[in-house]
Amino acid sequence: MSTTEDRRFQVLRALVADYVATQEPIGSKALVERHNLGVSSATVRNDMAVLEAEGYITQPHTSSGRIPTDKGYRQFVDRIADIKPLSAAERRAILQFLDSGVDLDDVLRRGVRLLAQLTRQVAVVQYPTLSASSVRHLEVVALTPARLLLVLITDSGRVDQRIVELGDVLGDDDLARLRALLGGALEGKRLAQASIAVSELADNAPDDLRDAVIRSATVLVETLVEHPEERLVLGGTANLTRNAADFAALSGFPGSLRSVLEALEEQVVVLKLLAATQETGRVTVQIGEETKVEEMRGASVVSTGYGSAGNILGGLGVLGPTRMDYPGTIASVAAVARYIGEVLAER
Repeated sequence: MSTTEDRRFQVLRALVADYVATQEPIGSKALVERHNLGVSSATVRNDMAVLEAEGYITQPHTSSGRIPTDKGYRQFVDRIADIKPLSAAERRAILQFLDSGVDLDDVLRRGVRLLAQLTRQVAVVQYPTLSASSVRHLEVVALTPARLLLVLITDSGRVDQRIVELGDVLGDDDLARLRALLGGALEGKRLAQASIAVSELADNAPDDLRDAVIRSATVLVETLVEHPEERLVLGGTANLTRNAADFAALSGFPGSLRSVLEALEEQVVVLKLLAATQETGRVTVQIGEETKVEEMRGASVVSTGYGSAGNILGGLGVLGPTRMDYPGTIASVAAVARYIGEVLAER
């Protein structure tokens, strides 16, 4: 890239930084005063004129300064060279906070709350995708001789408990046989395969256990099937309302604060945005119209995957106005995702 183009990017980067901080259109004089650009105000004015002609910045009102466009934010994000790393103390604090979670639900709720606090945006985390999870253990507990408690534990830390009402009483020996049958069909298998295996158990079950197997299998299959409506945890929605001014120009139109809040209620929309994350360790930034969701036209989504050893359990990220602190947000999303993956891997 030429020296002129590098200089113009420095102007763009300075303008983005100032606009994110002040929420006011930025003029050339302010850029020269606040940043060591090494050129005159006239040169900066010329560079801003070129950046505007190329669609990276725009003038919201006559005689006002300039603000970044979605294209300008994209150029800025694509050329972020240094993401401020978290300090050792910050990393320890995040890990300790997440590690204090008592179960999967608690860890994810803590992660969302922490990410919302760090970024001052709306945070969202997807429950571990069941299709990527395996059955670690199935426990069968007799609550009464005719009622069982099934406890299904996945390798992602998810725990599901279900009650099975039996048609007849089950003795200790029969309970042990039933536990062995169900566990042998499920444990170590991906949930989709486990669902098929347990549904086929009745065909080969001993006659005296067939009714108990059918009743247990019916409950387990329901447990093993995906329930998309249960797969998201959101936090910090109030942060979005604090940035209401960023959406004011779009009031009543797609991309307005109201339309973004309504889209957040449709979990399928958020799940599709998180689906852009394909691997752990890589943060994806979708800016404005790049989300391909009309209602999100005034917002950006910064997301990544969480998991361990290359196994993605789910997506995690934040949503906020296009005017956001991208370097800080990217660093926070990456850190929280990394530590959620570590905490779940140890359980």
